[in-house]
Amino acid sequence: MATPGDYCTIAGCLATSDTLDAYLPAATGGIRVRIPEMYARSEPTISFEFFPPKNDAAEEALFRDVVPGLKALNPAYISVTYGAGGGTRERSFRIVDRLRRECGLEAMAHLTCVGSTRADSAAILEEARALGIENILALRGDPPKGEATFRPTPGGFRHAVDLVRFIKERDGLAVGVAGYPEGHVECPDRRLDWDRCAAKVEAGAEFIITQLFYDIDAFFEYEDHLRRRGVRVPVIPGILPFLSAEQIKRFTKLCGARLPDDVLRRMEDCGDDESVRRLGVEVCTELSRRLLDHGVPGLHFYCLNRVPSVREIVHNLGLVPVR
Repeated sequence: MATPGDYCTIAGCLATSDTLDAYLPAATGGIRVRIPEMYARSEPTISFEFFPPKNDAAEEALFRDVVPGLKALNPAYISVTYGAGGGTRERSFRIVDRLRRECGLEAMAHLTCVGSTRADSAAILEEARALGIENILALRGDPPKGEATFRPTPGGFRHAVDLVRFIKERDGLAVGVAGYPEGHVECPDRRLDWDRCAAKVEAGAEFIITQLFYDIDAFFEYEDHLRRRGVRVPVIPGILPFLSAEQIKRFTKLCGARLPDDVLRRMEDCGDDESVRRLGVEVCTELSRRLLDHGVPGLHFYCLNRVPSVREIVHNLGLVPVR
C-alpha cells in the first residue's frame, strides 16, 4: 500500500502502561512479537508509519526529533517503508533494527516485489530473520522512479499474492498486506481488486492495512465485501492527517482516493497550510472516532515523519492522556 512518491506505505498499538511493558522485552530480542496477536486485545491498537530519510544526518534527526514523540504515544509497532520504487531497503532495515534495539519499539519492515528476484527476496528474508524481525508487510510496490507501470523483475514476482505465498512457504514471519477501500488505482473494477485482496489472505496474509481514505462508507463496503468472502483477519484502516491542500490533492489523485465534497469546501476556506493541517486533524479525528465506534481493532497512521497531527488526533480520541 502506498502513498505516492517517497511516502510509499503502507500501518503502534496504543498500549496501557502494563501491556506496553509486556511488549518491550520482545523489542530487544527476548520474546516473539507478532502483529496479528496485538489486534486480538481489547484496547484499540494504534500504529504509525514513516518513510526512511535519504541520508545519515536526516536519519539521526528522525531518531532525535520524531521517534521520541511517537514513542510517547505508546505505539505497539512502527512500520517503515522502502521508499518509492523499492529503494532505500538497506536504510529501512537498519531503522527497523534501531527502533527495536535502541528504542524498545516493535517495528515492521516492508518487502516489495520491485527489483528483486526470488533469490533476492530469500536473501532479504534471511537478513530479516538475522535481525530478529518478526513482521513483514508484503507489497507489490510502486514502479521505480521514471517508470509509469510496474514490470516484474525476471525471476521475481508479478503480484503481492505471489510474494505472500513465497514468504509463508519458507518462513514463520507474520505477514500483512495492503488493502484499497476505493480499489487500486490500476484496477478498473474495485470489487475485482477486493477479491484480489481476499486472495492474499487465502495465500497466508494475517492482517490487512488499508490505503488512506476519507470516505468512510467506502471502507464499510470494502470490509463487508471481504467478510462475505470469508476473510476473518483484522482489517486496519490507514489514516493520513493531511498537511496542505496541494499535498493531499496530489496524494489522493495518485492513489485513487476521494476527498469528500464537504472536506474540499472546508479546505478551500482555509487561509494557509497551518489551517489545512488543523482541518486534517479535525477530519481524521472524526473519521477515526467513527471507525472505532464501528469496532475496528486498530488504526494505522501515516505520520509523514511528523508528530504534531497524530499526537493531537490520538489525544482527541482520549487514547493517551494529555501531558
